[in-house]
Amino acid sequence: MNFSIHQASHIGNRKFNQDRVSYAYSNYALLMVLADGMGGHLKGELAAGAIVETFSEIFDQQAQHPIDDPMKFLGDTMRNAHERIVDFSHQMGLGGFPGSTCVAALIQDDKLYWGFAGDSRLYLLRDGRVLTRTYDHSVVSQWLESGVINAAEARVHPHRNQITNCLGGSDEIYYMEPGGPVALKSGDVVLLGSDGLWAPFTDQELVESFVSRPVTEVLDGLVEQALERESGHSDNVTGLAMRWGRDETAHETVKPVSHILKIA
Repeated sequence: MNFSIHQASHIGNRKFNQDRVSYAYSNYALLMVLADGMGGHLKGELAAGAIVETFSEIFDQQAQHPIDDPMKFLGDTMRNAHERIVDFSHQMGLGGFPGSTCVAALIQDDKLYWGFAGDSRLYLLRDGRVLTRTYDHSVVSQWLESGVINAAEARVHPHRNQITNCLGGSDEIYYMEPGGPVALKSGDVVLLGSDGLWAPFTDQELVESFVSRPVTEVLDGLVEQALERESGHSDNVTGLAMRWGRDETAHETVKPVSHILKIA
């Protein structure tokens, strides 16, 4: 497989960085995962960490060969992570359940599959436009879809962080929304971002950032711009960007390789 990839995170103006991000690949598949932990004293960072660790562990087990059913892999692994968070909440006696958003993407046989819960997003960018992106599981997103507010109002609404779906909370609200498959073309960009990354930008700004520029340079620049635009009020800012295609770096490996970004 040929791809270029980069992940980055910044604490912003928060006391803790509760975002987690990782990618893993074998000779058959590429996995990308981002989680935005919630809960403050309820250890949202542990919930997010459990998600990326669970995906990495199961990918390592299953990606020695082509994954039989990519969408089932995403659904089963995300459910496994959800149950893992609930279990350690009981074991640690936290008195509540830490939660986390999650967006995960798997590429196999030049096709992109994804699943998500919450308001961390996936964008698929092609030929200077957003080919597709996820839509947030949030109160404000519901209001926007029903026409109660417009897009400009949604970007700055005080309740924009109130989500309606996450891992680690009640089984009554958790679910994974699936997407794909979409056949990838050379030059396509897949971007995963926490709300701290995407919220300060319009979709068009994100698209234009990636035109004819390396993903490493673009993502680091977006993190810096997000911090500037939200100066003094920035959430954790985390993203993962990947460009697919014949002109990118070839990745070959004897066994699956995992890269979980180290976050202090």
